Amino acid sequence: MARWILSRPESPTEVEQLRLKAVLANCAELEALTGHVRSFAQMLTERQGERLAEWLDAVRQDDLPSLHTLAVGIDRDRDAVTAGLTLPWNSGVVEGHVNRIILWNQRCQAVCLCITSR
Repeated sequence: MARWILSRPESPTEVEQLRLKAVLANCAELEALTGHVRSFAQMLTERQGERLAEWLDAVRQDDLPSLHTLAVGIDRDRDAVTAGLTLPWNSGVVEGHVNRIILWNQRCQAVCLCITSR
């Protein structure tokens, strides 16, 4: 189910799409969740950060506590989230380097700890 919801709508096979449609027809909450997830994915992939306020309002109108928690978190740093959904720049490469350096540093500290504890 999660894969069907998180995939692009055209990605699942025809049988999977029919099964998802049947499940969503029987669960209003899951249908609302699917709509919000896909709407957010569209904002993300098409860089439509200006739609974030509208998306948050729509999320708050449904009785989906987990998404309400997400909305509160987004509100804490809305400007950054809007920029992330709008601007073409990202820090993915930098974050990868930072993560690699942190892991290297942790390994070095572990080796030093082993040597000094002998």
